[in-house]
Amino acid sequence: MKIAIVGGGPAGLMAAESASAAGAQVDLYDAMPSVGRKFLLAGKGGLNLTHSEPVEKMLSRYGIRRTQIAPLLASFGPEALRTWVKGLGIETFVGSSGRVFPKDMKSAPLLRAWLRRLRQAGVRFHVRHCWRGWDAQGALQFESPEGNQIVRADAVILALGGGSWPQLGSDAAWVPWLVQRGVSVSPLRPANCGFDIAWTEIFKNKFAGHPVKSVALKIQTPAGGEKWQQGEFVVTTTGVEGGVIYSMSALLRDEIATKGFAALRLDLAPDRDLNGLTNDLAKPRGKKTMATHLERRVGMAGVKVGLLREVVSKEDFADPAKLAAAIKSLSLKLIATRPLAESISSAGGVIFEAVDARLMLREVPGVFCAGEMLDWEAPTGGYLLTACFASGRAAGAGAVEWLKPR
Repeated sequence: MKIAIVGGGPAGLMAAESASAAGAQVDLYDAMPSVGRKFLLAGKGGLNLTHSEPVEKMLSRYGIRRTQIAPLLASFGPEALRTWVKGLGIETFVGSSGRVFPKDMKSAPLLRAWLRRLRQAGVRFHVRHCWRGWDAQGALQFESPEGNQIVRADAVILALGGGSWPQLGSDAAWVPWLVQRGVSVSPLRPANCGFDIAWTEIFKNKFAGHPVKSVALKIQTPAGGEKWQQGEFVVTTTGVEGGVIYSMSALLRDEIATKGFAALRLDLAPDRDLNGLTNDLAKPRGKKTMATHLERRVGMAGVKVGLLREVVSKEDFADPAKLAAAIKSLSLKLIATRPLAESISSAGGVIFEAVDARLMLREVPGVFCAGEMLDWEAPTGGYLLTACFASGRAAGAGAVEWLKPR
């Protein structure tokens, strides 16, 4: 059995391991000079491999695709992933947030150990090979330093990523080639992304790059309910980005697509109640400036005060009740998502209805898909990597299963 894998990220590498362990000869092709580049970038600030929360809560992170992700995680979920990592000689730990990390927090040692094991298993790597679709006979076409290459394989696993961070290889060039073969592909959209806000020049010049900590975000859901999340984010020159923004990005992005903007309410003091804030702000400030009064009575200074002044009128700023109400529910208008190329991940891709339970394309027998090029999304927190690993493992096993009777 000869299996060709296109894409050397976590999904492609896991597919290579799964297929080679089942006896297939695996050749893996990647457009970059080395594999796992986005994986290495993900670990730059500490590699968040997976999450330790209960399975039902974890599955909820995958939104409308939880039904399709569930069997993948049932076969290779967080605990299995941690056991697998330990088999590479890497110990993991659970952080205070429930996120799971390697003990040294780094991705490079894990990737080196993994590649060493794959090579020992006989996996052959071909870097600087850019896939260019199929030729008229159905063979894979690659551009390489040695010129155009034609590759024939018994089965193919595509693990080409979405459209985020194209400089690391995920450029979505694969979309038209699959569409031409009759595969249904949902348009790629930014996920875990930042958003644009029309800041004033004064505000963005003073506060771009400043973190806004200990806040809660609230947005209306399409069903008419309310979702809120506590955390922090960063003010940028163009708007906002960061952890708590990313956790809400799918809802915010879809609201912008529907209405042309998204309304976000920001609680700048989630540990304070409205009455207490109002009473503290109503206390006499004498000759003290409002900035000093806010810092002394509310513990608020810097970028949080800057956000208030950006939105609240001078008249309301002088009214303790209205100012307290703004602190507890400051309205921000998000006018656009940041470009797909800047986002951490992407939504959209090959719809699950276009693949079978083995992740094989129904319209192109013998071709399987894995990882972020499938149509699912999840917030940061280990959920992205977990599903990429699990889908890669499923595609590798699925390709071998499909080939055995043949």
